[in-house]
Formats: sequence, C-alpha cells, structure tokens
Amino acid sequence: MKSYAEINNSSYDLAVPNHIAIIMDGNGRWALRNDVNRTQGHIKGIETLKNVITECTKMGVKVLTLFAFSTENWKRPKEEVEFLLYLLIYYLKNEVSELNENNIKLNIVGRINELPDNVIDEIHKTTNSTKDNNGLTLNIAVNYGGRAEIIDAVNKIIDSKIEKIDETNFKDFLYFSDVSYPDLIIRTGGEFRISNFLLWEMAYSELYFTNVLWPDFTKEDLYKAIYNYSLRERRYGGL
Repeated sequence: MKSYAEINNSSYDLAVPNHIAIIMDGNGRWALRNDVNRTQGHIKGIETLKNVITECTKMGVKVLTLFAFSTENWKRPKEEVEFLLYLLIYYLKNEVSELNENNIKLNIVGRINELPDNVIDEIHKTTNSTKDNNGLTLNIAVNYGGRAEIIDAVNKIIDSKIEKIDETNFKDFLYFSDVSYPDLIIRTGGEFRISNFLLWEMAYSELYFTNVLWPDFTKEDLYKAIYNYSLRERRYGGL
C-alpha cells in the first residue's frame, strides 16, 4: 500500500467516490488501549467524524453516510447508551452553524421515532435548518439496522396498496430513497463484517477494511481507502 505522501505526490488521478459510507468501529477498544474511559473513546471518535466530513467536502464527495448507532446497540450498558445519545444531541446543537456554513445537508436515518423525545426534537431542528443546503449530503444512521430498513420498506409498500414492486420503486421506500447507492464502504477497527449496515444499498459497493481504530482514523487513512478504491474495476456483473 502506498503511503499518503506517495499518493499525494503521484500523478495518479484518484477516482473520488460519489458516495462513501463508513462503519465507525473501534471507539471502545481505543479507550481500552489508551487506558481511558469508554466515553473518552466516543468523544475522540466525534473529532475523527468532524475531520472526515471536512476532508470529504474538500474532495468533492457528494454523499457521506456514517453508521453511528445500530438497533443492536441498545444492548450496551444503559450509561453508555445514554452518553451516546447525549453526544448526538451535543453534536447537533454545536455543529449546525458549521454545517450551514459549509453548505452540508444533514439527514438522520433509522427508526427515529423510537428515540427519546429530546433527541427527536433536536434531530428535527437540525435537519430542518440544513434541508436547503446543496453541498455534501451527510447521512448519520441512528437506531439503524439494514434488516429493519428492509422490513420498514415492505410495510410501507403494504400500506401504499401497490400491487407490484421492482428494484427501482422498492428504493423509493428505503430510508435512503433520494441518494445514490454507496460506491465505497469503509470499516475501521479490524473487523471483517458488515454488521447489518446498508444490506440493500451495498449490493455493488466496493468494500475496504482497515485495522485502524476509528478515533485514530486520519485523512491519510481516508486517502489510502480512496486510492485503493481507485485501483478497482467496477463491472456490476458485466465484463
């Protein structure tokens, strides 16, 4: 693998993905390795999130989707779940001005109605404030599960009384109905699984796994992932 300096100084034209999705894994293990509380790992993870958003904006990425809190994460200790939701509110309140300054449209996707009322209120405030921005679309998946998304889509179809469905109009009922499918999915933290993320949308996505824990993920690591993506030939089942 080339270093960041080699990539940056080469004449190789990076094929920047239109849509990047990231499974942000490793906050807890980062905290353990650094002998700090797990909450410190999540706080450091927010710093990484902000840096990645900045770099994607600079590179011209159109859509960035981040897996923040899954439908399975409710099984974690109550104190940790409460802190993660507090961090979400803190981020929304404190970053809305910067999102607007950088023309970033924010979407929160998942089973939002199952979140606490104060979280739902802040989500509505921030997403409404940024809805007319037309730069980077930032999707943050909260209380999200790929299977849950498909089940919710099927129930919407049943309620709509549509008699026949195909792949094209099925997309209209997904959480991500108005954005392109992800070109590149990155997972940090050294695990080699999808963890119920974007199960429908990732059918032809390129996958990139790195051992770097999310709090340690830098712009250099992002560029390495995109460089690796640039070397691949995407055939979508053809020749």
